[in-house]
Amino acid sequence: QVQLVESGGGLVQPGGSLRLSCAASGSIFGITAMGWYRQAPGKQRELVAIDSGAGTNYTDSVKGRFTISRDNAKKSVYLQMNSLKPEDTAVYYCNALVYRTYADYVGNRRGDYWGQGTQVTVSS
Repeated sequence: QVQLVESGGGLVQPGGSLRLSCAASGSIFGITAMGWYRQAPGKQRELVAIDSGAGTNYTDSVKGRFTISRDNAKKSVYLQMNSLKPEDTAVYYCNALVYRTYADYVGNRRGDYWGQGTQVTVSS
């Protein structure tokens, strides 16, 4: 099994900052992409930022404010969120595409794993 555990959410005032962390553990041969998604009440889950290993991409609404980074040795991904706005309020989910074994890697069989989510609330 593969587990993703997130931390770092909370309540912050508009203009403030938070740093989310996500660590992967379990049966892992390799991780390709790691990213962050969010889901606000009544809305669909959306991609916030992703690190494919070859580069990063962000949804337009967070460009210039959020930064995604990875520590491959720790199998971890982070999201630094600055200049937070009320519209950033959501549950944030970590996602990873994982090869669990060498055989999966050779066969290009990746598993799609999610964390449990962490609440980010931006409010005065």
